[in-house]
Amino acid sequence: MKLYYFPGACSLAPHIVSKEAGIDLELINTDIRAHKLEDGSDYFDINPKGCIPALALDDGQLLTEGPVVSQYLADLKPEAKLAPAAGTIERYRVQEWLGYINSDIHKLYTPLVRQAAEDIQRAAKESLNTRFIYVNNALKGKDFLVGEHFTIADAYMFVMILWANHLKLDISKFDALNAYFGRIVARPAVQAALKAEGLA
Repeated sequence: MKLYYFPGACSLAPHIVSKEAGIDLELINTDIRAHKLEDGSDYFDINPKGCIPALALDDGQLLTEGPVVSQYLADLKPEAKLAPAAGTIERYRVQEWLGYINSDIHKLYTPLVRQAAEDIQRAAKESLNTRFIYVNNALKGKDFLVGEHFTIADAYMFVMILWANHLKLDISKFDALNAYFGRIVARPAVQAALKAEGLA
C-alpha cells in the first residue's frame, strides 16, 4: 500500500497508526500546495480531492480522509488494539473523538496556516484555546482519550498538539494535555514516523 503524505501534515496520524500496527507502507511525499508528486506528476490524477492523506490499496482502490484511512489500517491489525471492535461503545467513543478532532479542532488551523487576516486568526486561536480546555479536562486522570490503550484518536490528537507547538500557540497552561503529549511523543512508533518524515 502507498500513503500519500506531506511531512507533519494530518497524514502523520495514519502514518503513526501504520507504525503502531506494524504495517509497512510506501510513503509518497506530496506537495499539497502545488498538488505535485516528487516526480512532477499531478496529484489530482491520483486523488481528485487534492487532499492528503490518501491510501492506495493493493487492489487499486483509493481511500481518502484521515480518520477513515486510520480506521482502515487499525482494522487490518485488530490485535494492535488501535480501534475497539465494531459495535462496542468504545468504538463509538473513538469515532466521537475522531469527529470532534476533525470538525472542531483540525479546521481551526486553516486560517493560521493560510495566514488569514489578523482578526480571523485571533478568532481561530481563541476557538482553539476553548477546544484545548475541553481536551485538557477530558484527559485529567487518563493516559489516553478512550480506555487504557493508545488508539487512532490519540494519533490524530497528537498531530493537533504538534501543530499548536509548531505555530507557537500558548498551551503551556494545559497540564494534562502536555503530559499526554509527552507520553505520546515518546512512543517508539511515533518516533519512527516522525523520523521517516524528517521531523525527529
